Amino acid sequence: MAAIRAAEAEIGKPATVTASFQGTAKEFQSTLRSQVWLLLAALATVYIVLGVLYESAIHPLTIISTLPSAGVGALLALRLFGLDLSIMGMIGIILLVGIVKKNAIMMVDFALAAEREQGLSPDEAIRKGSVLRFRPIMMTTMAALLGALPLAFGRGAGAELRTPLGIAIVGGLLVSQLLTLYATPVIYLYFERARSAWERWRITSGTLKR
Repeated sequence: MAAIRAAEAEIGKPATVTASFQGTAKEFQSTLRSQVWLLLAALATVYIVLGVLYESAIHPLTIISTLPSAGVGALLALRLFGLDLSIMGMIGIILLVGIVKKNAIMMVDFALAAEREQGLSPDEAIRKGSVLRFRPIMMTTMAALLGALPLAFGRGAGAELRTPLGIAIVGGLLVSQLLTLYATPVIYLYFERARSAWERWRITSGTLKR
């Protein structure tokens, strides 16, 4: 499509003549425009489900904060291998929404349980959760990563369709794995301190009874 548009500009087409894509190319344009809304809908759905699960509006934000690094990793990997952000690449990024957030879920879920059942402070709880959940986080990430490698580097019929999907998943997993193990505890503590400050303000202002 880009090559056709470039050729259209080079031939000096009169301004009174217009051109448009039809058939599969037209459907491709329409689908690509809707991908952004689909990604936003996926994030909103994840936030609502996690909010219901944790009965909190803050902890889902901690978990969702891990997703930008996955998106950046997927885009960098596609650029590194000279691939465009096609529909399959977008599908890979949407899949990462479900795969990557489990790292933060494992740590946050353990930390909340430790605070509630063991009486640990947020600092102690998230540190213990990071240490004890490191092994299962690495195991599940490696399982997903190794499962995506055949998609990324496989050859044969239809490989050009599968490659962007696999590259996006592998790149997103590698970058998010490096960053979220360090960033998630920091974000968790930041939101916990913000929540505690908000509760203290409500108490001192008289809007919440002791």
